[in-house]
Amino acid sequence: MSDTPLPSPEQLRQVLRSSPVFGALPEPALDALQAQLHIQRLAAGELVLREGELADRLVVVVSGRLRVTRVGPQGELQLFNELGAGECQGEAGLMLRQPRPADVTALRDSVVAWLDEAGFEALLHHDPVLFNRVFSQALVRYLRHTPKPVEAARAQTIALVPLLPTEGLQELALALQAALGPAGQVRLLQPEGQQASEVDLVQAMRRFDQWELSAEVLLIRAEPQLSAWTRFAVRQADQIVFVAPASGSPLMGAFERKLREEPGFHYKRQQLVLLNPAGMVLPGSQRPWWQERAELERVLPLRQSHLGDAARLARFLTGHAVGVVLGGGGARGFAHLGVLKALQEAGVPIDLLGGNSMGALIGSQYVLGYSLDAIRERIQAFAAAGERPTLPMVSLLSGRRMEQGIRRLCHHGGHDALIDALWLPFFTAACNLSRACTTVLDEGPLWRAVLASNSPAGLLPPVPHRGDLLVDGAILDNVPVEAMRRRLGAKLERRRGNGSVIAIDVDVAEPMNVEPEMQRLGAGDKLRATLRKDAALPSIGQILYRAGHIGGMVQRGRTLAQSDFYLEPPVAEFSLMAYKRAEEIAERGYEYAVKQIAAWDKSQLLR
Repeated sequence: MSDTPLPSPEQLRQVLRSSPVFGALPEPALDALQAQLHIQRLAAGELVLREGELADRLVVVVSGRLRVTRVGPQGELQLFNELGAGECQGEAGLMLRQPRPADVTALRDSVVAWLDEAGFEALLHHDPVLFNRVFSQALVRYLRHTPKPVEAARAQTIALVPLLPTEGLQELALALQAALGPAGQVRLLQPEGQQASEVDLVQAMRRFDQWELSAEVLLIRAEPQLSAWTRFAVRQADQIVFVAPASGSPLMGAFERKLREEPGFHYKRQQLVLLNPAGMVLPGSQRPWWQERAELERVLPLRQSHLGDAARLARFLTGHAVGVVLGGGGARGFAHLGVLKALQEAGVPIDLLGGNSMGALIGSQYVLGYSLDAIRERIQAFAAAGERPTLPMVSLLSGRRMEQGIRRLCHHGGHDALIDALWLPFFTAACNLSRACTTVLDEGPLWRAVLASNSPAGLLPPVPHRGDLLVDGAILDNVPVEAMRRRLGAKLERRRGNGSVIAIDVDVAEPMNVEPEMQRLGAGDKLRATLRKDAALPSIGQILYRAGHIGGMVQRGRTLAQSDFYLEPPVAEFSLMAYKRAEEIAERGYEYAVKQIAAWDKSQLLR
């Protein structure tokens, strides 16, 4: 049972005033409602409402937080919305006498107020017109709304839990406090000394109650042991941020296993931060850390004393991360460099980066840390090497030079870079010919992920991947916004507003027509047109390119709808192979983006 203090009548009245269901009631009606409510303390992890049971009451959150969950068809735990102070659950079920659609569990130590059937009927007798109207409006809102797995727009309480004694933890806590918001809005609870005392715990509990009413975010720095202080931090947290030295073992230790047995732990959002030395060139692979931790949303490598990394973590925790998606388009993709420059100058952060085809190639160099000018020069040199034709059994071109060139571009720090070992989360998209779907590549060698996304079907050989064959992703999705949208919310389907997606589309739908009287298009027709310097008839390369990008063109409207900010630089006058005009194309993208970004509402992007 929780030892959370019970609310005074004045505090309960304040909570009811904030309720979307009861907040507009006049004072006499609120008096009647308050008289019918039953107050109950809940401990973190305690079940409040059970899925399938007949609904016979509604619950109002007075303090703390509740989590709505369901068990999916495969037995997986599905996290739905959180309920904070003033929010209700069960009003529609109380009216309709239906089975409850989901479980409701205390996410942390909480206090709730019940209204049971007898109280509901008493209210209807007290003022039938008023309370029928109130509950009918609540029912209408329920019927119009289909709950989806979403998260609160802001993290209320965050526990920093070191899995091991970790150098730099205190520095990270202070940097995260600064990054999360202005002084006064973000409070940090931590022991006075190296280890929390009983006095520290008592003072923290008092401060928690006070600060929860005034601060927007509470940070609690836990200890690397299952102490009373750590239990307090975890029980009160909405989110858990594990912290470990990147050089440590990824295997789950006894402390973490015991911690995961704490009541309500599995209903909390979980992240893992790996702290690296400040001068580290690239982090190690994050993949081993996922093996025993299926409930993690993400693993983020951070550098000590790197404020930009701490700010990125803060944006992920509060739902303000920014994902940028770079589409394919041959040499026109150099416009991405201009857009990236404009975003930098506008102070727009990039927390995730994804791309297809040329966008994947440029993105790979960006996440490796090269300057925008260096990226342009490196890719121009790569493109100048060309490619050899081959016996057209699998493709028209051999792809050997392409593979070697991309591998050199992605060789960094003396070895082949891994896509899951970068400071900035990155992915590429490819079309899976074997499974007829888009495959998102976010682990393994970076060069193979880039190569798969840059291998147009017919022109270059497909890239084998775990028994499947991958080609340029533009066949299905040239600007992989949906993949980015999923990654902003990790394993949760997030509502729009929890993070922003910026899509950059450089694919131009050029005219591809012939004269109406033409009945057949053959090699002789194209040869004669070429000798006449008539470019109206398409070449095999243009035909294959259009066929490979048709899916992306068809769903351009969907891409636009899924993006928060959509940029389409005017690069139609540049040919697909205009690599020598890279600087001019980049400048065109920059000039266009500067004007577009100036018109954006950047209040969410710059938080």
